Amino acid sequence: MEGLMKTIKDISIAGKRVLIRVDFNVPLDVQGNIADDTRIMSALPTLHYALGQNAKLIIASHLGRPKGQVNPEFSLLPVAGRLSELLGKPVKMAPDTIGPEVKDLVSRLEPGGIVLLENLRFYAQEQQNENKFAKELAGLCDVYINDAFAVSHRVNASVVAVVRHAPVSAAGLLMKKELDYFKLAMDHPKRPLVAIVGGAKVSSKLPALQNMLRHVDKLIIGGAMANTFLRSKGYDLGKSRIEKDLVEVAGSVLKTAAARGVQVYLPVDAVAAVEFDVGAENSTFSLPEIPSGWMMLDIGPKTSSLYAKALSNAGTIVWNGPMGVFEMEAFSKGTFSLVKCVAESDALTIVGGGDTDAAVHRSGYTDRITFISTGGGAFLALLEGRQLPGAAVLDGA
Repeated sequence: MEGLMKTIKDISIAGKRVLIRVDFNVPLDVQGNIADDTRIMSALPTLHYALGQNAKLIIASHLGRPKGQVNPEFSLLPVAGRLSELLGKPVKMAPDTIGPEVKDLVSRLEPGGIVLLENLRFYAQEQQNENKFAKELAGLCDVYINDAFAVSHRVNASVVAVVRHAPVSAAGLLMKKELDYFKLAMDHPKRPLVAIVGGAKVSSKLPALQNMLRHVDKLIIGGAMANTFLRSKGYDLGKSRIEKDLVEVAGSVLKTAAARGVQVYLPVDAVAAVEFDVGAENSTFSLPEIPSGWMMLDIGPKTSSLYAKALSNAGTIVWNGPMGVFEMEAFSKGTFSLVKCVAESDALTIVGGGDTDAAVHRSGYTDRITFISTGGGAFLALLEGRQLPGAAVLDGA
């Protein structure tokens, strides 16, 4: 998966200009303040290492979706302030991402100095993986480091094309950690290896499910996507969300699992409501007894017990996707009971995906999970068995 990839520790960076691509795409509140600095914290080991080597740091990130236009609402200025606090030294905010002013600012950097470039996505060329833009970025540095695992499934200029032009390229410590943990879980797992896959749609997780059947011993399915699998078994589930065009495909996934000796666990009861609303009337039903006007919005207590039993002897657990609409309290118990179960397991536990990550954080069990991935789409791409473009270009770089 990561081949001969070099990391920042394998190359000489002392006193050099080091361009570090990070993922500081943090949520901002209505006042424009950072609501959650987890992503900034995740990059600190790499930044501290580079500063310890007396490198000159040029940090690059995107923020939000400014659609290739300069939009002050998506400026990285608040990030510069927070990063300065966390590193305990000034972080200069560049007036632009590329251009003469930025070149001048970088040329005046002292060893141990830090410049944060303005939002990469203020330029449409970033998401177009444009060569000229990438060359401008690479021209700022002696060494390029990709520590942005969460965007490494995207073919962007600051992730892929830049490697063609930078004198030396390598992975950051977070990137290495992400790939190492995933490799450990999927290629050399302590068995049984149990995958938990949830979320709303089978369509978005189908390639991951098909690939994981080659690796796992048990597969636990939850969330609205479980409905399509249940329908393939002939269940009538009221007005629960079902992807009708994928019912047959879901059935074939179950057949493949059976042929490979993979145990698949599906809900046996559910919390259902008359409508998708926080205050909707709700009740717990055994399957398939969902009334015609009701919809399943969470797994029920019997299912939670079944899943806990399936996890009881796990050696490795990989989890992507919640068990229900956990943002609404009435439909959150299934997801949170599973978080508790995973957190209390003796297994190597890896959690990935924005919603699952949010559920773990809300439950207060973050310190009990072996590793929480910073990537949603990138984590899913790995589950699908795909190589990340941002990691592939670093192989042997």
